[in-house]
Amino acid sequence: MMLSKVLRCTLFLFALLPMAGHASGPLVLIGGAIKDDNAAVYQRLIQLAGGSQARIGIITAASIPPSQDPDAGTANARNSQANGEFYASLLKAYGAQDAQWIPIDLDSISNNSNPQVIEQINGMTGFFFGGGDQSRLTQTLQTSTRQDSPALAAIRTRHANGAVLAGTSAGTAIMVQGPMITGGESYDALRYGVYTTPGGDDLSYDMQGGFGFFNHGLLDTHFSERGRQGRIVRLADHTNVPFAFGVDEDTALLVQNNPSLGQVEMEVIGSNGVFVFDLRNKVRGTGSSYALYDVLASYLTAGDRYRPATQQFVIASGKTSLRGREYYSSAAKATSDIFSSPNNSGPNGRRNPREFVRVSVDLFDSRSTSTVGYTHERNPRFRADLIKSTTFDSHGYQGVINGKRLTSYLRMRLDLRPN
Repeated sequence: MMLSKVLRCTLFLFALLPMAGHASGPLVLIGGAIKDDNAAVYQRLIQLAGGSQARIGIITAASIPPSQDPDAGTANARNSQANGEFYASLLKAYGAQDAQWIPIDLDSISNNSNPQVIEQINGMTGFFFGGGDQSRLTQTLQTSTRQDSPALAAIRTRHANGAVLAGTSAGTAIMVQGPMITGGESYDALRYGVYTTPGGDDLSYDMQGGFGFFNHGLLDTHFSERGRQGRIVRLADHTNVPFAFGVDEDTALLVQNNPSLGQVEMEVIGSNGVFVFDLRNKVRGTGSSYALYDVLASYLTAGDRYRPATQQFVIASGKTSLRGREYYSSAAKATSDIFSSPNNSGPNGRRNPREFVRVSVDLFDSRSTSTVGYTHERNPRFRADLIKSTTFDSHGYQGVINGKRLTSYLRMRLDLRPN
């Protein structure tokens, strides 16, 4: 299906909304599961926070507190304090002058207005938000009416004055201004729709959003590894948000103002990639089952950049066009687990992590113009048509960056429909 659609004014207005307390500091948005040896991300974070003068506050309020951790006080502890101390040691090892745990969690919510804690925050040049559950961050850093606590207000002021904000997993998800994803799987999103109350594998979201530091569209994490392409597209369509970003594990999306361009520029850092979905041309199906056509999916890898104000992509200089030099004569055969279903798991987790990336990258390295993938679940079974579109100028690139062969592509047409 190749149709055009006049978008509602609200779509454009969302993209132009200013952030609450317009922030000038950079964002380092990590998709989760970052490895301790990911020097590209950690070193860039420290550089942005002042290099050898960097002082980074660690926010691990998304983790369970010590009172809920049966292993608290042992080497197996995975609570807020233990995690905070771990990240503090790691960032110091990468060259930060100082890194300190900010002692706010479910055991110590009142510290969000403690003058000593506020003074600690005011001395930082950057902040790192750990993973866990976003709801714990809203409970500990916002008031009951979702206003800034004194601690979050202090962090916001530091960021407005140039301090870098980094997050991983829930610590990235909480940065969004608009609707915030809180749970769900891709198949359930396509099959059952969208909910505002979390539950099982249902797609759920918080209408009030997160802390509002990222205002360029929806934001999701653990992205390709957990096959979240279907769920973010479904939520973007439901909420009429024209752009959505999905960050892979062990990968970061750096968002910062580029003074020479006079606009925000995003850059991919790390070992995997970041999806950018453009729903400005979307067309909703008319049948009884959900269907959506003409979504544009772009996949960026290390060194690639994106300028959201102009929707301009800049591919890293080490990558060259795949047009006319594709390796394969035809695309990979249809996959039966395009969204890496948790219902198709083995002893090591999902059997087909990153399946959407594998299939789509293969398409751009082939002379085929389209391929298809199916959901593992049936009744109904959904299909994803992946299409190299001449109308939208779909384009693939490949190159060796830091010793690793990487593929990126722009504006692949994605159609989702029942099979």
